[in-house]
Amino acid sequence: MNFNKNLENIKTYEAGKPIELVVREFGIEPKDIVKLASNENPYGCSAKVQKAVCDIVANMALYPDDSMMKLKNMLSKHYEVGDKNLIIGSGSDQVIEFLVHAKTDENSTILINSVTFAMYEIYAKHVGAEILRTSSQQHNLDEFYTLYKEHNPEMIFLCTPNNPTGDAIDAGELFSFLEKIDNDTLVVVDGAYMEYARYKDSSKAVSPKELIEKFENVIYLGTFSKAYGLGGMRVGYGISNEKIIKELYKLRPPFNITTLSLEAASVALEDTEFVDKCIVRNFDEMKHYEEFANAQKIDIIESYTNFVTLCLNNSQNSTQLSDALLQRGMIVRDLSGYGLNAIRVTVGTKEQNTRFFELASELM
Repeated sequence: MNFNKNLENIKTYEAGKPIELVVREFGIEPKDIVKLASNENPYGCSAKVQKAVCDIVANMALYPDDSMMKLKNMLSKHYEVGDKNLIIGSGSDQVIEFLVHAKTDENSTILINSVTFAMYEIYAKHVGAEILRTSSQQHNLDEFYTLYKEHNPEMIFLCTPNNPTGDAIDAGELFSFLEKIDNDTLVVVDGAYMEYARYKDSSKAVSPKELIEKFENVIYLGTFSKAYGLGGMRVGYGISNEKIIKELYKLRPPFNITTLSLEAASVALEDTEFVDKCIVRNFDEMKHYEEFANAQKIDIIESYTNFVTLCLNNSQNSTQLSDALLQRGMIVRDLSGYGLNAIRVTVGTKEQNTRFFELASELM
């Protein structure tokens, strides 16, 4: 049987290993497993969200509100944009897929950072588009602009803060860069971790309202999977001008967000107290990772997210360390697939982080 030829060069995206897999493979009790691989909120989601979801479970026989008006109204108020400036996806990943299919084909070029979210490249390969990468590990907008001028790509992805490294672009530098980009090039500003960056350093905070008011060729992406603790609900969104959003809606399947997910996201957006507490705890705990890196004499990339990237030295191997941790019930992300001898570790609770430090110190 023949398939789309574009699938031949696509490697399946490997998500962080689930707890259930570690239980099966290594016979470790679930209570003894710590998952710090997928940048989930270790404090879960708001108690208000849990109650709201339980209250509507009885209505599962009906399709969800396909207009998603409640969540759109909440997001409109939160970001001070119109509801027609919004599209909701099953995670921001789905919005990325819409964007690539809407803008590019086999004759297109997409410019991305050398180390960044893997789904940009995977979706590009769906349509046969060429991927152009910078050489810098962290976002260097001068290099982006040089490559833009040379290759005139149809799309540019800027992930800030960046996954999997954790660095963030200065907002002023971002806006200066965007002013030099032609309106026919679609620029995607992926702000999946922006809630963390905004708290840590206001100079890294990107305003979606300001973006779309100044630039007609830019879309901002956000998600409820990180700071809001709703990774299991799969809700993301895009914010842009009405023309871009209208085109994306041509690709959106009906009822792509469940009733439970819509309600959970709407309530989560209101519970700012819960989100703020989680973010404060995150950066308090991150200090201990910096201390750990110093003690182990390894580099740590300054992070504006809820994870840290630990760059190992020449005597250590990220794959071997990740596997050894896994066999002891500690799930982290090996970054060798990105060309880095490094591991990415979600900043967990105090207890989870202490367990990581104990195991990693022993193995390193």
